[in-house]
Amino acid sequence: MEQPLISVIVPVYKVEPYLDKCISSIANQTYTNTEIILVDDGSPDNCPAMCDAWAEKDSRIRVIHQKNQGGGAARNAGLDFASGGLIAFVDSDDYIAPDMYAHLYELLKAGADIAECSYVEVAGDDAVFACGYETRSYTAQEAMAENIRDRVFRQLIWNKLYRRQMVDGVRFPTSKKIDDEFFTYRVLGNANTLIHSTKVCYAYRQQSESVMHSMPISKRIQAVEAKTQRHTYIKNHFPELTDLSARDLWFTCIYQGQLALRELDAGAVRSTMADLTTVLKETPIPMQTCNAKEKLWLILARKDIRLACRVRNILKIGL
Repeated sequence: MEQPLISVIVPVYKVEPYLDKCISSIANQTYTNTEIILVDDGSPDNCPAMCDAWAEKDSRIRVIHQKNQGGGAARNAGLDFASGGLIAFVDSDDYIAPDMYAHLYELLKAGADIAECSYVEVAGDDAVFACGYETRSYTAQEAMAENIRDRVFRQLIWNKLYRRQMVDGVRFPTSKKIDDEFFTYRVLGNANTLIHSTKVCYAYRQQSESVMHSMPISKRIQAVEAKTQRHTYIKNHFPELTDLSARDLWFTCIYQGQLALRELDAGAVRSTMADLTTVLKETPIPMQTCNAKEKLWLILARKDIRLACRVRNILKIGL
C-alpha cells in the first residue's frame, strides 16, 4: 500500500548557517513520500539561492519566492500550495530525526487525526534523538486541556503531523510574531483523536537571532490577544474548560504586565496596563480552579493590575 503524501512546509528567512542541515534532515527521512515546500520569505541573504539549489537536486522540493511578509504569510503560502493528504511544518533553523515522519505516520494509522512527538532544545547539530518511548491517546477536549496547561499539545506547530482536514480552513494571522498561538488551538479543536509520543524526534535550535529570542515585549504582548481569542473559542466549543482557560488568561495577563513594567517605557506601560485591565474586566475570576494564594493575586489584579504586577516583580514571583 502506497504511503500518503506528506507536505512539509518550511518558511525560510535569514537562516543561512542552518538551512542545509534543516533541509537535509527532511530530505533524508525514512518516510520518502514527501513534498518539501520551501517558502523563501524575501530572505536578503543566500537562502533563496540555497533553496533553488536544493530543488535542482531533489525533485520532491518545491520553492516559493515571495516578498517578505512574515512567518504567518509564508506558512499560509505553503498551505495553499500543499497537495499532500498529511501536513507538517519545520522551522528552517531546526532539524528532525530521520524517522520522525515514519513514527508519526504510524500513530496516525492507529486512528489519530493529529500525532505529536517530543522535542529537544539544542545549540548545535548534535541532537540526541531518543529511541524508547510511550504513547497516549487524547480526545480533543483532553488535548485542549493539556494545551491550556502548556504540557503536551502545546502551541508548537512543528512537532506534529496533521491530517489535511484538520488544517483546512485554518490559516495563520499575517501581522503577528507569535502566529502559532493563534493557529494551534483551532486545529486541535478540529480533531477527534490525538496521540502524543514521548519519542524525541525534533531538534529545536536555540539561537539568539531567532524570532522568539529577539522579539521585544511589545510584540510578546500578542500572547494575551491570542489567549483571549482562544478563551472565546473554548467557551463556545469546550465549555467544561472555561474556568481552566480563564485562569490561564488571568495569569498570562499578570505575567505580561510584569514584563512590561521591567522592559517598557512609561507610555507603553500605561497602554499595556489599560489593555490588560480591559481583558480582565471581561473575564470573571475562575475561583474553582485557583488555590487561596492564587485567588488573592487575582483579586488584587482585578483592583489594580499595575500594583499586582509591581509587587510580584519585587517578590520575584513568576519571572
